[in-house]
Amino acid sequence: MSNKYKFHNPDGCYFVTITVVGWIDVFTRNQYKDILIESWKHCQKNKGLVIHAYVIMTNHVHMIISRNSKVLLEDIMRDMKKFTAVSLLAAIQSDMESRREWMLNFFGQAGAINSNNKHFQFWQQDNHPIECSTPLLLKQKMEYIHENPVRAGFVEKAEDWVYSSAGDYYKKKKGFIEIDWV
Repeated sequence: MSNKYKFHNPDGCYFVTITVVGWIDVFTRNQYKDILIESWKHCQKNKGLVIHAYVIMTNHVHMIISRNSKVLLEDIMRDMKKFTAVSLLAAIQSDMESRREWMLNFFGQAGAINSNNKHFQFWQQDNHPIECSTPLLLKQKMEYIHENPVRAGFVEKAEDWVYSSAGDYYKKKKGFIEIDWV
């Protein structure tokens, strides 16, 4: 097994990317983004997840995270991804989702070819953690996260993307979750 994408330093600060299988644009609906936010709040309160920066895009998430407990980051990420996958799939099944059948079929096919899943696969398995081991790397990753919606053409200014910590940093306004400033 490769060591390329591992959390090597248990006390490190990491840039991670969480991607929906097939890059499906699930997070076009706020109710799905809110499921992520609630899960993050739970992980912050109960598992020691520290979120320094984040952005929720339509088909992936970028975060800069660390921990303030004995729970390992890989365990926090595993649990968070498992919980959100189950919750998001349930929401897709129960909501008036126009793409429901197509999405569930795709997630079912992805799950069928992955021995780690029983029925559906929502998230790609890896997080691509990159340790932000220098102030320069941390700054670069923070800018990358916050500028993602601008590069995608969704907003003109990073702080205008609601599902991001950019507003917390640039406008000094409180966002959806508690940010631990770096």
